[in-house]
Amino acid sequence: MLDEIKNINTLEELQSLYTSVFGKNGSMTVRLKEMSKMQDSERAELNKENTALRDAFKTRQSELETAALNQKLKTEFIDVTLDPEPKNHGTLHPLTETLLQIGGILESLGFEMWTGPEVEDDWHNFTALNTPSYHPARDMQDSFFLDNGNVLRTQTSAIQIRAMESTGVPIKMFGVGRTYRKEMDATHSPMFGQIEGLYVDKIDAHITMSDLVATIRTLLERFFERKLEMRIRPSYFPFTEPSIEVDIKWGEKWLEIMGAGMVHPNVLRNCGVNPDEYQGFAFGFGWDRLAMLKFNLPDIRQFYDGDIRWLKNSGF
Repeated sequence: MLDEIKNINTLEELQSLYTSVFGKNGSMTVRLKEMSKMQDSERAELNKENTALRDAFKTRQSELETAALNQKLKTEFIDVTLDPEPKNHGTLHPLTETLLQIGGILESLGFEMWTGPEVEDDWHNFTALNTPSYHPARDMQDSFFLDNGNVLRTQTSAIQIRAMESTGVPIKMFGVGRTYRKEMDATHSPMFGQIEGLYVDKIDAHITMSDLVATIRTLLERFFERKLEMRIRPSYFPFTEPSIEVDIKWGEKWLEIMGAGMVHPNVLRNCGVNPDEYQGFAFGFGWDRLAMLKFNLPDIRQFYDGDIRWLKNSGF
């Protein structure tokens, strides 16, 4: 039997012989079941034979496995000069990347990030921002009102009110979140991301319009990573006075980027702040719009389509 084991050349043949010897009805299995009827000398001899056969099977199995591996190594190899298979790597959505970049710039300028509820009450979304119920400025925005009188936030300026109510002044913060208006075309979405900055301090800190313009220029030029030609135009917002619109030269065109201004005294009063002692500035913009420019995207709706093929091929 030992010679027969040594002469086997395949693992399949070895397994077949092993089963015939040590399987459920194998020859050795049957003999081992009769050990109780044997003399001591016969049992010792049978144990010796059983151990020798098992060792022989194990040794031949190892020899055959080693031989098979060596043969495989001779015939199979990896060509390390071939390009690896492409793998899909997750990346940040361009809007998320834009928000992180802008947030990082503002924080480096000393602004603290705040968030707030997307469903707002009338006070925080309108009245506290110097827009009472009779104010014509409410018609400037086509809002989504709820049955209970609340509204889907039309601007993140509401976060500024909550921040001043919560911590008081001085304050240097920016609010981040989604806002909602009844708009839908290539450059407008009914839901869009907005960032509002606010800086209020004592009057003797001398926060001026020049500080506001310098802050905006620094933010935009760091974000776009180049010098920009910027234009300031007078405008109107109920929560700032004076108010301005900020444009930048993009190619051959002037593009409106954001609105800004000095915080209206009524807004400060509504937050329990004395406008004779404090003053400051505020600015607001949609970060979706800045992302469209930076990534050269003509249609804002592509950001929200959820088309994985577009994200893979867009180069973001």
